[in-house]
Amino acid sequence: MTATFRLTIACALLSIGTIAAAAGAPDVYDKAVAASSRPADDVKRDAKDHPAEMLRLAGIAPGMRVADFMAADGYYTELLSTIVGPAGHVLMLNNAAYDKWSAPGWQQRIANKRLPNVEHKTVDLDHMGLGTGTLDAIVLVKVYHDLYWVDEKGTWPKINVPSVLDQIAAALKPGGVLLLVDHSAKAGTGSSAATPLHRIDEAYARKDFESRGLELVGHSDALRRPDDKRDLLSYEGPGAGKTDRFALVFRKK
Repeated sequence: MTATFRLTIACALLSIGTIAAAAGAPDVYDKAVAASSRPADDVKRDAKDHPAEMLRLAGIAPGMRVADFMAADGYYTELLSTIVGPAGHVLMLNNAAYDKWSAPGWQQRIANKRLPNVEHKTVDLDHMGLGTGTLDAIVLVKVYHDLYWVDEKGTWPKINVPSVLDQIAAALKPGGVLLLVDHSAKAGTGSSAATPLHRIDEAYARKDFESRGLELVGHSDALRRPDDKRDLLSYEGPGAGKTDRFALVFRKK
């Protein structure tokens, strides 16, 4: 199957899914979210994260090979597993620090081959071994800013961000897509809010990926919070669950 043919199929499926959603008929994304096998904690998270809309935006389709980058406990991994189906494959990628932070959730999610098309990997971010042109899609949900996070306590390794992003871009096939969701920092702050607030500037993020041959092809305002002043820590305290988030889709040229 050529890259062009693959992309044509993905675009067609995305169009069909969009039409079905508009007509009120459940599509593959709605069905994945509605699956009775999903953990209760995942279901509680859906109202804030709008996962069906995010994955529909990206056009993730059956049969695709997808990486959930820094997947943590695998909330998105499970949804991707259902969407790509038995003919597809999902890489659940964590570094050692993310594995430790999200344990035992990620082990429980894939125990006893519960998600048979999912492959968990603990990777060294400097040398992930993803190869070239191996993936149809990659999702980075609320983790991109962590590449720029500097932890003075030493629990988080110093990351060579250009190397990581180069590897991600190289792993995508021509026409492959990347879904990026993250907590918004104030405009013009670049990556400076990553350490104190776990946020990042949307324009900075866009430049990071566009400079690596990825074209912005879609966005969603579903996760926007105009009331967020973007000055609070994103993941705990009064700002938790109340952040403005950007959602962007890029396609590899």
